Amino acid sequence: QTTSSTLKGAIQLGIGYTVGNLSSKPERDVLMQDFYVVESIFFPSEGSNLTPAHHYADFRFKTYAPVAFRYFRELFGIRPDDYLYSLCNEPLIELSNPGASGSLFYVTSDDEFIIKTVMHKEAEFLQKLLPGYYMNLNQNPRTLLPKFYGLYCVQSGGKNIRVVVMNNILPRVVKMHLKFDLKGSTYKRRASKKEKEKSSPTYKDLDFIQDMPEGLMLDADTFSALVKTLQRDCLVLESFKIMDYSLLLGVHNIDQQEREQLSEGAHSTSDEKRPVGQKALYSTAMESIQGGAARGESIDTDDTMGGIPAVNGKGERLLLHVGIIDILQSYRFIKKLEHTWKALVHDGDTVSVHRPSFYAERFFKFMTNTVFRKNSSLKSSPSKKGRSALLAVKTVGPTAAFSASQLPSEKDDTQAGVGELLISSPASLLPLCGPAGRPDLLPCTPPSFEEATTASIATTLSSTSLSVPERSPSE
Repeated sequence: QTTSSTLKGAIQLGIGYTVGNLSSKPERDVLMQDFYVVESIFFPSEGSNLTPAHHYADFRFKTYAPVAFRYFRELFGIRPDDYLYSLCNEPLIELSNPGASGSLFYVTSDDEFIIKTVMHKEAEFLQKLLPGYYMNLNQNPRTLLPKFYGLYCVQSGGKNIRVVVMNNILPRVVKMHLKFDLKGSTYKRRASKKEKEKSSPTYKDLDFIQDMPEGLMLDADTFSALVKTLQRDCLVLESFKIMDYSLLLGVHNIDQQEREQLSEGAHSTSDEKRPVGQKALYSTAMESIQGGAARGESIDTDDTMGGIPAVNGKGERLLLHVGIIDILQSYRFIKKLEHTWKALVHDGDTVSVHRPSFYAERFFKFMTNTVFRKNSSLKSSPSKKGRSALLAVKTVGPTAAFSASQLPSEKDDTQAGVGELLISSPASLLPLCGPAGRPDLLPCTPPSFEEATTASIATTLSSTSLSVPERSPSE
């Protein structure tokens, strides 16, 4: 019920104070206890010797795990002054609510960050998740999972409003001709009549199957990079017993845009680039799956805004913006009840709420078989061909399971709890097309989720603790 402008003002004052205050503290390694620290500061409206005066009611601002989040922001190349500038320099823009969650969404004026209000349970779950979740991110920054940059709470008038700062998946400067929220479930997964009447509706799984039966075609390199990223992300989510997440997919149709510009006779819009702001390291879809910045290559995102190039069934050129959202739903008692009840009434396998392992597998299959397809006729760019020559290794060892663009980080991946699981799956799971020594070696089909997550992995991941499971050397 707090008025939006009051909340926006309180968030900006609080973040301004806490990030500024933190920059005076020396850099150091993140310790286990850092994940559980909560800092609190009171903002009286008349101001104090620590805080400025303001026009809102008195409020208290809490910052969760400040040192840990500072480290995570650094991991993504976000400097404290850039973070402050993005969040506090210009008024936040409220988005019309894209989901059914009832959360408020704000976006920073430079398009970099989303601020979302979360429920008490979700904030609590994120706190529990932090140590293990970021252990994964540290070892593998290539991920489509949400990047959390800060967790805060505004206390005012007896109310607690918790907000999380995340990466923005769909930049506003790029027109999204289509938007989808996909879960891999078909039961009642269709956009409502009310949703379809919106100027920019968000469609669901059944709409996708109906409107895009051919799926979205990607060139072979991009497809395999995307499959591997999704596979790893699904494993991480499953190990944390997380489910009910979605893939948010924004489709920018280049050919349609050109037709629209011709018909309007407007040439000015083509010069519209991203608002001048910082370049967050992994905030674009392409970097999330390729991790180019980690290898010291700059991915040229000026014209594509970091979208993933693809082609639809009509052969039109597309740029895709993707990310996994809503991961703060842990499979707790309430969800179990919901699934049992729905399964009694309907076919349990099509219902969107399911046990985490089934959910992950169904999600992965839907994305890699129905939504994204490998297009053999799309040629990779020459620079990629040079890299894929690396793949022509005589010994078809575990490295064959990784695309060339990921070879340099194989060492890091092997240390990863989850990365290790993928490497240790037998290479025979990936049938390679063509004889050894061919530069265009690529998996014929993505390995099925069950194959990649072998029985031993299932047992490893079934441990109930939230931390990433340890593995014995023999395993």
